[in-house]
Amino acid sequence: MSKILIINGPNLNLLGEREQSQYGKEDYNYLVEICNKRSKELNLEIEIKQSNLEGEIVDLIQKARNNHDGIIINAGGYTHTSVAIRDSLNIYKKPIIELHISNIYKREDFRHKSLISGVATGGIFGLGTNGYILAINSMQELLKNGN
Repeated sequence: MSKILIINGPNLNLLGEREQSQYGKEDYNYLVEICNKRSKELNLEIEIKQSNLEGEIVDLIQKARNNHDGIIINAGGYTHTSVAIRDSLNIYKKPIIELHISNIYKREDFRHKSLISGVATGGIFGLGTNGYILAINSMQELLKNGN
């Protein structure tokens, strides 16, 4: 059974409370619930983590090298600022899907630059929490096809 790590960065624990026009009304527990449900349907083992701390996210990625087959990451605001997260993802050398609930390319100019995209296998942007389901589906295909 393939094991994937879903990493959620800063402020994602506040889903449903913050900027509902950008992030929707569903809360973080709902997000975890739909991810667990879909992964079970696909016979994938998932671990879901959320941190507001850059160093903790780097630690999660480094540890994942030894026990996860793929990473789905919504790095939140660190997407645009963290060379450290980018570098740790670059070292990972397994499938990585960058994910954003909102479309970062339709938002403020500073959000248009992703430091992560250059090392990710692919990306999903602007499809709400449904993007997580699409990312899990895509990761399952990547792992099945050996990409």
